[in-house]
Amino acid sequence: MKRILVLGPGCPKCEKLKKDVETVANELGLEYELEKVTNVSDMMQYGVMTTPALVVDGEVKVVGKAPSLAELKKILG
Repeated sequence: MKRILVLGPGCPKCEKLKKDVETVANELGLEYELEKVTNVSDMMQYGVMTTPALVVDGEVKVVGKAPSLAELKKILG
């Protein structure tokens, strides 16, 4: 099971990333746990200073943007 975190305070880009991750993960048939992290100190643990950010299984994959669905498929696939 993949553990996916979307780091961000709740801005429109952060919400879009969360929605897109859910869409792609479901399309790929992944078993996953998705968590939205809004606490700044929790985000800092990943060295993230710009949001949104995407963390998959403890590894930061994207910082400062909401990737396209095609990019997310490569990241999550």
